Amino acid sequence: MGKGKIVIALGGNALQDSKGPATAEAQLSVVKRTCEYIVDIIEQGYEIAVVHGNGPQVGRILLASETAKDVTPVMPFDVVGAMSQGYIGYHIQQALRGELKKRARDISVTTLVTQVVVDEKDSAFSNPTKPIGSFYSEEEAKALMAEKNYVMKEDAGRGWRRVVASPIPLEIVEVDTVRRLFDSTVVITAGGGGVPVIEMPDGSLKGVAAVIDKDLAAELLAEQIGADVLLVLTAVDRVAINYNKPDQKELGAMTVAEAQQYIAEGHFAAGSMLPKVQAAIKFVKANPEKKAIIASLYSATDALAGRSGTVITSR
Repeated sequence: MGKGKIVIALGGNALQDSKGPATAEAQLSVVKRTCEYIVDIIEQGYEIAVVHGNGPQVGRILLASETAKDVTPVMPFDVVGAMSQGYIGYHIQQALRGELKKRARDISVTTLVTQVVVDEKDSAFSNPTKPIGSFYSEEEAKALMAEKNYVMKEDAGRGWRRVVASPIPLEIVEVDTVRRLFDSTVVITAGGGGVPVIEMPDGSLKGVAAVIDKDLAAELLAEQIGADVLLVLTAVDRVAINYNKPDQKELGAMTVAEAQQYIAEGHFAAGSMLPKVQAAIKFVKANPEKKAIIASLYSATDALAGRSGTVITSR
């Protein structure tokens, strides 16, 4: 029996250097470094599942498909999401296996293409908020809005990005498979939040054009498999209030009530820290005896030991 089950939600910095090239080779190089930190967690005795984002990648795949529309048919958005799950999962799977081999750890790693049920009446479909793809200047964004009818929004001071619907995840279709694999295998699952699908009257599933927030998908997975910790890894050491202001304050811990108050006061940016805190709140409210941690990828083991990160608890 290990120390417990952890669902890890990887932020964008775990897959790609924002200042580096957006090539597959560059991504794999970043992923290899990321997997060193993940294996550090495994070596401490935890069983883990890994959930990752896909915002920049799914945007680029779609752009490539649209650009080549005169040569080959444009792929539907749900198919593009599944494609991103496959290639990002392949990179993480390969890098994790390599790092485990280096440390003489005989643990299987697998990637599971994952569907996640959403409500076709979710209000997100009429109010897209989820950033995907590359960053653009305001001028470039306006040109894309005019040319391709994209919805573009400014993203937390970092530039302009295309936004799509981000419905609430309701059910992870392949969760039973994850449960069966968990004890013996590192499972990379619900990549990019999972491929969003709606359930039809006859019980079949149909893909829809949306991107589910990966932090909320990771939270749902953590609930459904009975994880002990939801570990949301990002680029900063701790959650902060008054972010980027003279009175910025980093938080080592907060209760659900405090986190909800900070959200009401507007401390967390949508598409950035807000969904991470929302996921943490939801997990702890569903499991009052458990905890969620938001921390830097590079100090993940310290965060699990209580030396870094922001711990969210029921009280």
